[in-house]
Amino acid sequence: MVDTTISLPVTATTTAPAANEDKWSSQMYSKHASFVPALGAPVVQLLAPQTHERILDLGAGDGILTLDLEKQCQSVVAIDASADMIEAARRNGCRDAQVVDGHDLVDHVELANGQFDAVFSSAALHWMKKDPVRVIQGVHKCLKPGGRFVAECGGYMNVAEVRTGLHWALKKRGYNPEEYDPWFFPGVQTYRKMLEEQGFRVESIELIPRLTKLNTDVAGWIDTFGFSFLKPFEGDKEERKKVIDEVQANLPFSEDDGVWHIMYQRLRFKAIKA
Repeated sequence: MVDTTISLPVTATTTAPAANEDKWSSQMYSKHASFVPALGAPVVQLLAPQTHERILDLGAGDGILTLDLEKQCQSVVAIDASADMIEAARRNGCRDAQVVDGHDLVDHVELANGQFDAVFSSAALHWMKKDPVRVIQGVHKCLKPGGRFVAECGGYMNVAEVRTGLHWALKKRGYNPEEYDPWFFPGVQTYRKMLEEQGFRVESIELIPRLTKLNTDVAGWIDTFGFSFLKPFEGDKEERKKVIDEVQANLPFSEDDGVWHIMYQRLRFKAIKA
């Protein structure tokens, strides 16, 4: 497969919400996106957690996959930039859940201390667009020598039809969509290089296409995950709804007899701290 990648946004500016203006809703996530942790089994299998291990779950969300890991290893620390999602993780029963932004992990004294056997991440790294290299550096500092970094995130051309629709809707209204796009979807060669340059040996990395059945519809998906694109319309609920409805209306091929789908492209990898 030809690996056409997007440019590396290590200095990109984005209006995606900062940790102190949490836009995530665990209730919305549960309603519109419970398929996300449900489809995380393959990356857990790739991780192959062992009973003696200490694991860091990076971008744990509401902790559903964290609970699965807790059953298989000695201990798990769940971290996420969203306070609302971490509260949900605690309610769901996660034993150690903390509000930590992946970009800040490299300077976190208690976590970035070379004590983890593995760092696991599912459906989270593509949200860490501000400086993805810094995130990898933080992961490296958390791991023991020989520790593994196992993750799955959005890869090149992930949710392309919805992302394109959102860009078009904003351009039509006079906004630059790049300023509101919160996602970093790298290709294989781009991310392999990033990992290797930060001291990892890449054991496996691949792009995996996955047609994904939604809980509700594209509108619900945008409301849950596309909130950064809707920031220009926070004071105009009617226009906000028009944008969401417009994008969904332009994706009739995504609906099959009342069931909505989006084509996901997952980047899945396993890398070892050299």
